[in-house]
Amino acid sequence: MRRLLAIAALLAVVLGASCLAPGGPGELGVENGYHYDDAIAVTVEDGLNESEREALLGRTMARIEVIRELEFERTTNVTVITREEYRNRTGNSGDPTNLTDRQLWNEQVWEALHIVGENETYPDARSSNRGSSVVGYYSSGKSGIVLVSDSPTPQVTRGTLVHELVHALQDQQLNLGETCDLQDAQLAVRSVIEGDANYVEARYENRCGASWDCIETPRATGQRSDSFNAGLFLVSYLPYAEGPQFVESLRERDGWGAVDGSYEAFPASSEQVIHPERYPDDEPTNVTVPDRSSDEWSRFDDLDRPVYDTVGEGSIYAMFTAVGVIDRSGAARYDYEHPLSTGWAGDRLVPYRNDSGGYGYVWRLAWETPEEAREFADGYRALLEGYEAEHLDDGRYVVEGGAFADAFRLSRDGRTVTVVNAPTVEGLEGIDGPG
Repeated sequence: MRRLLAIAALLAVVLGASCLAPGGPGELGVENGYHYDDAIAVTVEDGLNESEREALLGRTMARIEVIRELEFERTTNVTVITREEYRNRTGNSGDPTNLTDRQLWNEQVWEALHIVGENETYPDARSSNRGSSVVGYYSSGKSGIVLVSDSPTPQVTRGTLVHELVHALQDQQLNLGETCDLQDAQLAVRSVIEGDANYVEARYENRCGASWDCIETPRATGQRSDSFNAGLFLVSYLPYAEGPQFVESLRERDGWGAVDGSYEAFPASSEQVIHPERYPDDEPTNVTVPDRSSDEWSRFDDLDRPVYDTVGEGSIYAMFTAVGVIDRSGAARYDYEHPLSTGWAGDRLVPYRNDSGGYGYVWRLAWETPEEAREFADGYRALLEGYEAEHLDDGRYVVEGGAFADAFRLSRDGRTVTVVNAPTVEGLEGIDGPG
């Protein structure tokens, strides 16, 4: 064990100080002169010299080429930082008294999902989660690969290095995607990118000890803080959990060429990722939300983006799981297929605000069948009952206390469910009055 830890520590120092020289185009499985199956001599006791560092990185890249059947065009910078340094870099911009209009709009989206309540802000929750769980990331350009270590003496795991090197390969040969406005579309794009990297990482690990001689390193161990937001993590983890099986499904259809093609035609929704058989033909339904607000309430019309968001099947699953309506634990928690969210056909969530500092939203969801719409509505009622909401009439509820204290109106019309939220019962009519 002491030897393995020494190797990991030396790798971290090495990667922070050096990067591979460009290898140029050539044979798959050969990078910087090193073959994917080469034995490399590493003497841990006296440190890793320059040739040993080149061999280790060259062989890792060559092995990725063999698995992914794509050639690296150039190298990328690789650095290792401590978790404390990572937290300092990402910072915290969640001051509730100084949020931008776009952030205020986004707060309503996460509140509608019952994931980020009025006792915190999304920037706070995101910063806490990322600072606790991120083990590495790739940034196109000068930053390259940054690996985050939990140890005061920086260490790096093989899996994290492989995963981030796949991102560098994607950036060179494929398409890391354009910025998407809608949450569900963002998750779908990231599911291809992260799913591909996770899939290659798993295939790499399967060959270690079986057909490849690999240098062992400790596993990644992100540390969760006391303020860790499980619901937010479930949303952000979807691409890593469901993306690999989506990629595998495409590869089984028509090889790596089908996977490469998905970078030019990304899935349109998390539904297509969770149910790969629905890609690419099952397009989301275009849900509309007419503006029926009074003069007191208005949409966020001045943002440089649509006034609405689409959260999708994956985020709906995360919502029900985070509040305990879906009862899952352990690895099963990361199986995003469940009757309460399956059958999603489309949704549109529109935040509102007034001059008094009040906020609310209209969230309309379309389902494949009336039965699936009814199932969602029943699940949402169970969610409200979990807050001990007071049930009024006409589908109205009042939650008196806690992070989601508000008034709600829940209605169903065939395959469509509508949720209206406001600070008060009177505000429900102000945000979404009679049509």
